Parts: sequence; C-alpha cells; structure tokens
Amino acid sequence: MLPQYERLGGDPADPTGGRSQFRIRFGKLAVSTVMFPVVGFLFCVVWSLLYNFDQANSTHCLVYNFLPSLSAAIGNYQPQRFVWQFCVLIHAPPRYAIAFLYKNFHVGLLGKRRKELAYLACILNIVELSSLVGLTLWTSVADYEIHKFCFSTFVIASMIYMMLLITINRMTREKDTMLTPSERKSIMFKKRLFIANLLSILLAVYFFVRHNSHCEPGIYSLFALSEYVFVYSNIGFHMTAYWDFISAYLYFDWRSGIHFSAV
Repeated sequence: MLPQYERLGGDPADPTGGRSQFRIRFGKLAVSTVMFPVVGFLFCVVWSLLYNFDQANSTHCLVYNFLPSLSAAIGNYQPQRFVWQFCVLIHAPPRYAIAFLYKNFHVGLLGKRRKELAYLACILNIVELSSLVGLTLWTSVADYEIHKFCFSTFVIASMIYMMLLITINRMTREKDTMLTPSERKSIMFKKRLFIANLLSILLAVYFFVRHNSHCEPGIYSLFALSEYVFVYSNIGFHMTAYWDFISAYLYFDWRSGIHFSAV
C-alpha cells in the first residue's frame, strides 16, 4: 500500500540519483519526532511535582490535589515552560512535512473523485499542529484568551482529524487483503487511540465541572490525569505513521531537495 515514490523537492525521475548526502529511515524520524513531546511533557510534570508542588496543585477551591493540570505543568513555571516550548517547536517542522506526506498518500488511496478528503485531512492536521504551537507560545497565565482559543482549536481539530483518518481507512484499506501486518497494526491502534482520546476528553470535562461545582479533594487531579491521557493518546495516534510508512526512507540532498521513497 505504500507509494513507491513521493517527492517533496527535486527530480522525480530518480529519488536518489547517487547524489543524496544521506538518507534516514522514516520510522527513525517518526520515533525521534514523537519523543520530544513525550519526554518534554513527562519532564514538566515530574519537575512540577518535585519543585512546584504546592503552587502547581493550587486551585480556587483550596483543597488537596496531587497532580498539576496540563497548563500549570507546561506553562506556569521555569524551566518547564522553556523545555516544553523547545520540544514542541523542534518537533513541529517534521510534523508539517509528515502532514503533506499523508496528503499524497491519501490522494493515492482515494483517487481523484474523493481527493478532497485527503486535502481536508491535511488541513486539519496543520491546524491541529499550529494550534499546539500557539497554545505553547501563549500560556494561560500571560495570554489566557489566546491560549484558550488555541487549546479549543487543538481539541476540535485533532478529534475531527482522527475521525477522518479512520473514515479514510474504512473506505480504502480495512478490507484490503494485501495490507501488511504493520499497516493493519496502524489501523487497529488508530481506532483504539481515538477511543482513548475521546473518553479522556469527556472525563476531563466531567471532572472539571465537578471540581468547580463541589470543590472535592483530588478531583482536579483526576481532571489533570485525564488531560495527560488526552495528550499521550494524541501523540500515539500520530505515532502510527511509523507503521504506515515503515519501509520508507527520506533522502536529503542540498542540491535537489528532500525526497521520499518506499524503497
């Protein structure tokens, strides 16, 4: 199911031409890209618990909590804010490139009649990533309204994007007997991670409302835990690109650009 050749730049007649400076397996790039937000977010939470426990867990209810919210962990204190901003910004360029690779991949699967779905998925992917960059740069403390807008856009765009990718897979791939085990694994995990993502955001809303209504100890921490599941299930969903393009390589050449090949 992998395209034999997708071009980001250069001569399409020869992806390597014997001129590439180096190549990298797409799977390694995908893992390296994802590890930045995975490790960065974990660092922010652990550091907040160790060195900003009381401040990060404080709410207007003045009750005991044991986990900081997403916004408190990544945006309210240093060095957490710097680490999270660095991780998100360094992983963003490869994510933008992957969005366009997926667009080409889906156009090949859907054909000309339904290529609009591939373009829509690409736009949603870019909006989601841009919103993540926005809510990272504009924190809830310094720019609350911008942060809130970016976070809301991120949640909505990411959920619609996940549903659209699952729909595209259902239309084009699920009944294909020629799928590799890796591609079947990608489809399976996309579904599971979407369900986890949906349940986590519903639980987050429930615990947030309950916390503000009753001010019970620990409820805000359950809200924070739901946010963590939302973040990591989102990251995991994008990580399934590893299985979609497991045999692919990226070729880098300063003269002809960046090439993507499945061989």
